[in-house]
Amino acid sequence: MPIMPTRPERLHHDLGAVLALARLLERLDPGASERAAAQYRQVASTLGALLDAAEPGPALNALLDAHPAAAELYENLHYAQAGLCRHALGASLGSEIAAVDLIRRARTRR
Repeated sequence: MPIMPTRPERLHHDLGAVLALARLLERLDPGASERAAAQYRQVASTLGALLDAAEPGPALNALLDAHPAAAELYENLHYAQAGLCRHALGASLGSEIAAVDLIRRARTRR
């Protein structure tokens, strides 16, 4: 009996379109003009749909590692299920510890 994927709606597709849009998203500056902002939103929306349909795995991870804007978009799409899944745990923990320490020091100065 074949094993069914946990998310059958996931598509097994070439990541070429994802890569092209990830590169384009990196080059777009959403603050440049109203037209540029609209283009940024369109590219981000299209890339988001492709990322949502992409099969997780080493190829997708490598693409996301090389394209921070696409990785942030991917993480935002999956935040409800995985939180900040692409951020290093050590960095996240370090930030939380630093914030707690700063709050503690601010309270003791009063």
